[in-house]
Amino acid sequence: MKAIRLHRQGGPEQIVYEDAPEPVLGAGDALIRVHATGITPAELTWEETYRNCDGSERLPAIPGHEVSGVVESVADGVSDVMIGDEVYALTSFCRDGAAAEYVAVRAADLAPKPKTLDHARAAAVPLSALTVWQAFFDHAHLASGQRVLIHGAAGGVGVFAVQIARWLGAYVIGTASAENRDFLFSLGANEVIDYREAPFEQAVSDADVVIDTIGGETRRRSWEVLKPTGILISLPAPIPESETTAYSESGKRGLFFIVQTDREQLSKIASLIDSGAIRPVIAEVIPLANARLAFERGVAGHTRGKLVLHAAGS
Repeated sequence: MKAIRLHRQGGPEQIVYEDAPEPVLGAGDALIRVHATGITPAELTWEETYRNCDGSERLPAIPGHEVSGVVESVADGVSDVMIGDEVYALTSFCRDGAAAEYVAVRAADLAPKPKTLDHARAAAVPLSALTVWQAFFDHAHLASGQRVLIHGAAGGVGVFAVQIARWLGAYVIGTASAENRDFLFSLGANEVIDYREAPFEQAVSDADVVIDTIGGETRRRSWEVLKPTGILISLPAPIPESETTAYSESGKRGLFFIVQTDREQLSKIASLIDSGAIRPVIAEVIPLANARLAFERGVAGHTRGKLVLHAAGS
């Protein structure tokens, strides 16, 4: 099969499009013929991208952990899916990903693809939407009427955060560049702050939840806009203990978490998509052979929505 592989740890310059062996199914696995995979540029910096689940080195490594495709075969005893099923999933970070023509996935992680989406749009959903779902439901316990500030609201995670928060009945404030203002209003944002024009902390107060996709100084300044008992969820990196300690006396909380694959949650998200309540946003669909370009664009940032790779022959 054709695949994107990294023969050493590094950035997009390490990406090679080449022939690779088809995956070998383990117990509980299903083989997916990949139609599309969403990419997360930061995954090239993750240790899991180059390590197996037991901690041993995995090189060459195949990135891409969001997949939409069709079940080609299943291991003995697998009953979660059937050959020919259209599925999508967030695959394990410590196994080879889906930037290839085929990928082996734990069958229990596969959910039915949203019926109203083609494979390219479905591949833009799993990591971003699951991250938002788990942030809001599992960690922040967001409720109708609460105030949510979303940094990087026009990005791959941000567009789902805006839509899901609004669907829940929250008051949604997003930070973005001015050119994304009308776009974010169309997704349901109540307010959009141009981060280039004014410090967001001068325009926002009493936020119940802050979703930070930026990190660094943006995260540090975000503490000031939280109400007592509010929660700051940092997605790029863990929050230093000095920060959480400094604000904990006022009741404010800080949290970093790593998204988990969850078939049931993906099925709920698919239902929301099929009902028209939320939708994925794609920045661009790029052929698998041009994956290096896709990762370069992703690393450069400021894309609206998700970058997706289209598998050859699908």
